Amino acid sequence: MVLPAVNAALNTTAALLLVLGYRFIRQARAAGADSAARAQAIRAHKRCMLSALGVSAVFLVCYLIHHAQVGSVPFKGEGVLRAVYFVILVPHVLLAAAVVPLALVTISRGLKNQVERHRSLARVTLPVWLFVSVSGVVVYLMLYQM
Repeated sequence: MVLPAVNAALNTTAALLLVLGYRFIRQARAAGADSAARAQAIRAHKRCMLSALGVSAVFLVCYLIHHAQVGSVPFKGEGVLRAVYFVILVPHVLLAAAVVPLALVTISRGLKNQVERHRSLARVTLPVWLFVSVSGVVVYLMLYQM
């Protein structure tokens, strides 16, 4: 089963791109009056965030293909480990459904240069998207590597 590992790699990549994109936009804000440095950091932020969206879209396609082929994969752990798995899985699934429209609207606002509206929604979208990406890797590890 190669797709679960590919999905974990895609989630890891998305998380790294999100963190890099966040760092670039922080650099843009820190650049202040230096318009060239600010513009360069904003372009890098945009590339990272659009790349994160693309990687996440590829993840979604691979995820759907995998689950169409194998269905649901039960967790084999027991006891406390089983409880921990579900404590991670339940918010992961709920927030994964929410992150799609959040990310699309946030990116749309950024592309339309609606900076304040983009920023206010990005403050919600980024932690949700990061949680979904990282918890997806944890779920993979618990299902396939334990």
